[in-house]
Amino acid sequence: MPRSRSLVLAVAFLLIVAAGAAIWRPSAPNAPPAAPSIPVASPSTAPPSKEVPRREVELLSPSTGYVGSEKCADCHDDEHAAWRKDWHSRALSEAHSPFVVGDFANTHYKGDSSEAWMTRRDEHYSMRTKGPTGVVNAYPVDWVVGGKRMQDPITVMPDGRWQVLPIYFHVTGKSEWVDYSESKQGALTPDHPFFWSNWQRNAQHACLDCHVTGLNTHYDRKSHQWSTGFADAGVACESCHGPGARHVETQLAKDIVQPSKLPPRKGLAVCAQCHGPHRPLFPLLDARHRFQPGERYEDHYQPMVVLIGGGERSGDYFEDGRPKTSSFEYQALTQSRCYQRGGATCLTCHTAPHAEHADNEVKRPKHLAKGVTVGSASCQGCHAKVFAEGQKHTHHTSAEARDCLACHMPPTISGVLDHFADHALDVPVPQNTVKHGIPNACNACHTHEQATPESMAESLEKWWPKAKQRQARRIRLADAIAVKTAADSRQPLEQVVADKKEDPALRGVAARLLAQRFREESVPALKAALATATDPGLRMDLADALASTGPREVADVLAPLLKDSSLWVRQSAAIPLAGVGDPRGLAALEELARQHETEGLPAPHVVLGQLALRRGDLATGIQQLERSLDLQPYNVEVLVVLADAYARQGDMPRARERLEEALRFDPRHRGARQRMHLLRKRGG
Repeated sequence: MPRSRSLVLAVAFLLIVAAGAAIWRPSAPNAPPAAPSIPVASPSTAPPSKEVPRREVELLSPSTGYVGSEKCADCHDDEHAAWRKDWHSRALSEAHSPFVVGDFANTHYKGDSSEAWMTRRDEHYSMRTKGPTGVVNAYPVDWVVGGKRMQDPITVMPDGRWQVLPIYFHVTGKSEWVDYSESKQGALTPDHPFFWSNWQRNAQHACLDCHVTGLNTHYDRKSHQWSTGFADAGVACESCHGPGARHVETQLAKDIVQPSKLPPRKGLAVCAQCHGPHRPLFPLLDARHRFQPGERYEDHYQPMVVLIGGGERSGDYFEDGRPKTSSFEYQALTQSRCYQRGGATCLTCHTAPHAEHADNEVKRPKHLAKGVTVGSASCQGCHAKVFAEGQKHTHHTSAEARDCLACHMPPTISGVLDHFADHALDVPVPQNTVKHGIPNACNACHTHEQATPESMAESLEKWWPKAKQRQARRIRLADAIAVKTAADSRQPLEQVVADKKEDPALRGVAARLLAQRFREESVPALKAALATATDPGLRMDLADALASTGPREVADVLAPLLKDSSLWVRQSAAIPLAGVGDPRGLAALEELARQHETEGLPAPHVVLGQLALRRGDLATGIQQLERSLDLQPYNVEVLVVLADAYARQGDMPRARERLEEALRFDPRHRGARQRMHLLRKRGG
């Protein structure tokens, strides 16, 4: 096999690695339909149901070092009491009347593919709906997620899985029940990955890491049982200040984290751990390697930007790379000039949940000038000169239009069926509305027929001629990233990759797209960027991009990265090098799989297992793949590969077990279903 082709195949290992990565949000389609209408029927229309009591589930102990917020309250009672009033404390709550906001008074919901009856008896809440077999059953509501804008009910299944039930209560809409997943994904059948009882709707996988404090989750592969514990339900003290056991013992300030006193990047990471979907380096079951306040974000997470596994496009981003879905505040802010040049972080404008604040934890100034909103006051600290210009700068007369947020943080971001402010903090670019369909702040307010994006662009050029430079950046990004301009995107992609002032995450996206679209032609630009890249996330993206191009000389470019300071980068270089049989990559991969601090990484075991299978060493291959599943049991692709390996050994019972497990996590997986069909057909 030619080496260049082998290198391309080696990169295919990454697809299997990425398939098991914990990604905290399903990618939304580009144009979700409106939520279905919600007829409310009389109680008599509901199927007969018995009382379904909440299950008493014994929780595991929290992760090591976590003591819980009640311990903190012993010395910090005022802060604890204030935090209790904030929505962070109710990110997850037990389903008791003080916390449940949905209408469970014999309420009925019917959508295109789902139907549910919500009932309450005393303190027992339940939802009667279609289950995994298609039969309507009643499920207890054990926990609720959120409640400020949307509240999601959770039921604990007999195997310990926490599953998010299909119907959510939309508080900030019309105070009604909605099928949020159906509105995003379309009609869902029980074999669809996003059907409520399937793995993609599992709260341990998709919710709890950000909605509880000190998460500790285990999965028993033999019994298929889940067990879960935490220090606090909700985002509590130790989510932001770190595990408190040492501080409780010593009561020394040095033994607890103060986010406001951290260096800016580490302070930002405290919020970023939840306010931005990401792919963790270590799997969700590994509490020992989970992020803790005071650590670097980039040592634990890879931000999800535009591209997800296998080069698939995410529907959560506009064509210029800005997030268009809520809860991506980190990805948006790091693209902003406020962050890149001004050093602004979340704590520049927001404060702690236990401190006095306005809505959404925005800092409340001591003195608020007449006609100035709290949001605009946040901008005044850094932009006093522009702020003082008033209408001379805004060219608008209404108080709403003179608000800084109206133009620079427009409500163009969607989430929980609501609209949110854009944290990219940029200038309006109507030209991208014309060419790429990206919404702009001007037309968010000016919606009448004559207010075309073209006319808005003319007004912008007349009133703010200096905005052209800022606009040019977003125009270039859109021309580089958009699918419709892909054929002509080489130049803008190379410009983005080479621009040291650009957000490293966007440069990384450009690098991956450049390699994907132009392959060998992209190598010079990628190598040049790698030579000066200081951001570890960018180096990883460049390594992956170079590996995907296939030329023989790329191996020697990747080899120095095996000694990189970033574990992400070392792994990204080792995988493709090992895939082409380069002894340097193989040695690095074996070291990662062997050393105590890195042995918990699933990817090295996956690749070493596949390499062993490729050379016919079934025993070693199976051993390595099984080890990867101990760490990451929900990796369906590995389960299917293992089933094939056991079948090659003639061990059909184990092959069947692995396929059954794969279908537990993804009932629609084509490869698993085909193989299971063949086993049944052959009586194996």
